[in-house]
Amino acid sequence: MYKQHESISLPNGLADQLKQLYGPQARIVAQAPVSGGDINEAYHLVMQDGRDLFLKTHPDAADEFFSSEAAGLAALEQAGLSVPKVLGCSRDYLLLAYVKSAQKCRDYDQQLGYELAKLHQADTTAFTCGHRFGFLKDNYAGSTRQRNHPSDSWIDFFRTQRLQPLFKLCWHYFSSDEKHLCGQLLTHLENRLVEPAFPSLLHGDLWCGNVMTGPDGASIFIDPAVSVGHREVDLAMTELFGGFSGDFYQAYRETCPMDPGYPERRDLYNLYPLLNHLHLFGSAYHHAVIRILHRYA
Repeated sequence: MYKQHESISLPNGLADQLKQLYGPQARIVAQAPVSGGDINEAYHLVMQDGRDLFLKTHPDAADEFFSSEAAGLAALEQAGLSVPKVLGCSRDYLLLAYVKSAQKCRDYDQQLGYELAKLHQADTTAFTCGHRFGFLKDNYAGSTRQRNHPSDSWIDFFRTQRLQPLFKLCWHYFSSDEKHLCGQLLTHLENRLVEPAFPSLLHGDLWCGNVMTGPDGASIFIDPAVSVGHREVDLAMTELFGGFSGDFYQAYRETCPMDPGYPERRDLYNLYPLLNHLHLFGSAYHHAVIRILHRYA
């Protein structure tokens, strides 16, 4: 059931934002919580004119937490993907157009593969301050700050901006031997990874829950943690938790063939999200992290 307006506790500045967008009479008449996220509170808002909005809020969010997500959505849209329209944001909230989901279109999985390939082949020069990899600003993977300092080396970027910060955050979970494995992996990363033929704009958190079905039955991408890097990062993430079909992968490979050796690198790329899960959610992810360290160190 929707709550009436009198019971709603609005984030600071939201009422003024709504009036700027929709006029002085703009007001929320009802809200309903939206489930599915681990970090933020989310609400479906209904305005007095029947307009539907989506609100994400977090009372203790970092200063650029929501603005960095808005920047990520803008980057995906610039690359040609469908994303929810950003209506406003502040330190306390992100306001989006509400996406009314419909049944998937008949060739949904195939089209999703084509869309991801389009993202990975998009021009990235506007996002990396003259370098090949990185992003214009740091952002967040969940609630973990994700460093994006630009670099001309993908392997160095993955070492210094991805693995090293997460190893540091998770250091207290590791034994002396496991810490030694971390050091070995960082030292010999050039023996495990390759520089990509071209830089790709990455969604950065591409599990199945971060792709919605829009009102036309096509895909809409949400909750990005964007950067410019090796496209294998996104592909590896799709395989980490599952939910993507064979038709999706076949369509992707038709447009953007995989580089030789990807299956051998896949689990190493998934070390990053697993380390982040270890940091955010605890020791249940320790075994998966250590298994990868033993394999690649």
